[in-house]
Amino acid sequence: MSRAHTRHRRHEPEQRRALVRMLEGGAAHAPLAEALRSMPSALRGLKPRGAAHTPWELLEHLRIAQRDILDFSADPEHPSPPWPEGYWPTSARPPDAHAWERSVRAFLADLKALRAIAGDLERDLAAPIPATTTTWLGQIALVANHNSYHLGQLFLLRRMLEAQRRKGKKA
Repeated sequence: MSRAHTRHRRHEPEQRRALVRMLEGGAAHAPLAEALRSMPSALRGLKPRGAAHTPWELLEHLRIAQRDILDFSADPEHPSPPWPEGYWPTSARPPDAHAWERSVRAFLADLKALRAIAGDLERDLAAPIPATTTTWLGQIALVANHNSYHLGQLFLLRRMLEAQRRKGKKA
């Protein structure tokens, strides 16, 4: 075994922990689970002036996209939703009082599956996923980046909606 390969293998658990931390959020990013669970129910289906989406739309987009990436990575024959409309909910508001919690639970369950894949020392994250041109490393990085981007949007929406409420303006 080459010295470079040995050095790479020695650092692999550390690199995998870094991937898991990227998926979970924290450090320089807000923890995902906390951010999603703490969204006030009164704001979940509201769209502030000038915004493209409601918090509900962003949560569902996160859930749908992450699920699709997980399914595609496990089975390249998986039929992805039509782009872009299949990656967004049909309603701007949660359909019922429990929809937000169901969506958060599903999202976090899929995130847990991705964290398990990232931490699985038996899985070569750099090897191509069969019948694709991508790797688990690429897919995990894609999910972490996508989630981080939209989590930032969720925080911004929350601040905008709370500011509008303080000013007594309707969203």
